[in-house]
Amino acid sequence: MLGQNLRSGIFLAPYHTPNEDPTLALQRDLELVEHLDKLGFEEAWIGEHHSAGYEIISSPELFIAAAAERTTRIKLGTGVVSLPYHNPLMVANRIVQLDHMTRGRVMLGVGPGSLNSDAMMLGIEPGALRDRMAQSLDVIMRLLRGETVTETTDWFSLVEAKLHLRPFTCPHPEVAVASSVTPSGGRAAGKYGLGMLCVTATEGSGYDALATNWQVAQELAAENGHHVGLDRLRLVAPMHIAETREKAYENVRYGIQEFLAYNDVIFPARYRDLRGRDPVQALVESGRAVIGTPADAIAMIERLHRKQGDFGAFLHLATNWADFDATKRSYELYARYVVPHFRRSNTSRQSSFQWVSENWDKLDVLTMQARQAMFDKHSAEKVSREKALSNEN
Repeated sequence: MLGQNLRSGIFLAPYHTPNEDPTLALQRDLELVEHLDKLGFEEAWIGEHHSAGYEIISSPELFIAAAAERTTRIKLGTGVVSLPYHNPLMVANRIVQLDHMTRGRVMLGVGPGSLNSDAMMLGIEPGALRDRMAQSLDVIMRLLRGETVTETTDWFSLVEAKLHLRPFTCPHPEVAVASSVTPSGGRAAGKYGLGMLCVTATEGSGYDALATNWQVAQELAAENGHHVGLDRLRLVAPMHIAETREKAYENVRYGIQEFLAYNDVIFPARYRDLRGRDPVQALVESGRAVIGTPADAIAMIERLHRKQGDFGAFLHLATNWADFDATKRSYELYARYVVPHFRRSNTSRQSSFQWVSENWDKLDVLTMQARQAMFDKHSAEKVSREKALSNEN
């Protein structure tokens, strides 16, 4: 069984159809993070995208700054900053500023960028993204450690660069690397001793690569003198739950077709096998998503545990498959029934109830004896008082 410290969170791209008001959509995203904070979720990771019209947060740092003012305890991460699009000194400075503004509640998630259309608009060849990410990450980690960096590459130049703010968090905010199928994420995590965000944990090849990529990270971490604990491994998957499976199926028909239509354009191979089928049923049968009850959510997480072993956090891929009220209800049900299952919050309560049930006959006899003793005592005292009054007269 997973450890009692399994954390819960979301990975918020977000996904908003281009026929709705973007201002209100962003407002709902902030309200969702507030809702999760009140429910006790530990983490929210916010994406960065610049094209295609659906994933409309272009600066996760701006979103985090606003969300931090509305929340009290949930940790907020960039999920992810696309490192090839930014000067590494700027990335490090922004995250350290947020580290102070949030008093240690910010996390830095990094990746190469998931949309080739973003790279094209910046004049970057998609094939160069992972090398650029590696160059940038190396500099960012040196800056966060307090080093002065002079470095020139074919896309950025730094001259005696250093942070003018030391991090609020000691030694610096947590850093995690996005990982999907290739070993690049695991290699970067291992080299620098970072966490991993497995963003396609239930997607075919992403599911198959889970244990392999974590093993890569562990091996390289050992070679570089680091220890990366399982608490820094996070798995991401889509999930919507309701009181019954039928209700969950009905809820997600609100927006699932738009979500799949977007992915058919951006990642045409990802859901190709769903075409011509009922998407809700097909997603569930393939194991990619939970659309069901809290028990179904527990079953998925346990399946991931059997595949991967222990991990630190399960992150819901925020999909907007359901309307906002049903979405908030899904997270509430997760907090009420799924979280306590893995934390084993109710084992003592359940044990206590079982003990009472097994010993009820004995307890019932003791209760009746106690009642009868009270009646007997009352009767005896009444007789004594009457006798005393009789003697006085």
